[in-house]
Amino acid sequence: MTQPEATTDVTSDAVVPEVVPTTDAPAAATTPERGRRGGNDANRRNERRPRRGARPERQKPEFDQKIISIRRVTRVMGGGRRFSFSVAMVIGDRRGKVGVGIGKAGDTQLAIEKAIRDAKKCMITIAMNKDSHLPHDVHVKYASSEVMIMPAPGRGLVAGSSVRTVLELGGVKDVTAKIFSRSKNKLNNARAAVEALKQLKKAS
Repeated sequence: MTQPEATTDVTSDAVVPEVVPTTDAPAAATTPERGRRGGNDANRRNERRPRRGARPERQKPEFDQKIISIRRVTRVMGGGRRFSFSVAMVIGDRRGKVGVGIGKAGDTQLAIEKAIRDAKKCMITIAMNKDSHLPHDVHVKYASSEVMIMPAPGRGLVAGSSVRTVLELGGVKDVTAKIFSRSKNKLNNARAAVEALKQLKKAS
């Protein structure tokens, strides 16, 4: 009676500890391998990606720029229509220098570059005092635009259309501008403002 009880106890005790480690061993071995593969793939991807800090810094332009008008021009040819862009731009350093230019090209970016070069050629120096105030009134008619610019101490910059852009980029303060013509052409208004600033004379 004692022998079968001993055999049953021995077999049950021997089987249970042998089954548990065999089932857990492959699961424990596979999980770290997956984690290692994922980590290696992630490291390789990070190495291939370019660093954001490696890009060169953009240089600040010499003059402030502002586009006052941009038009798409159509020219009818024998083979069909050809499109180009016309850009009018005002540039200035806000310290007494300002210019107006125009550029035409088949691409917008190229037209802007041409307008900047043209504005640099036509740049003028404004005759104003150390406080950036104009010495006297000036009244000018250019093409179909008629502009009057008057100093107004304490009022700030009071102007409209592209005349305000010219005065702002030129660094003029405490001034009032009036457009007497009905023309809405921003390029002519800006050039009229530049012609008015050319006639200023420094106070002796």
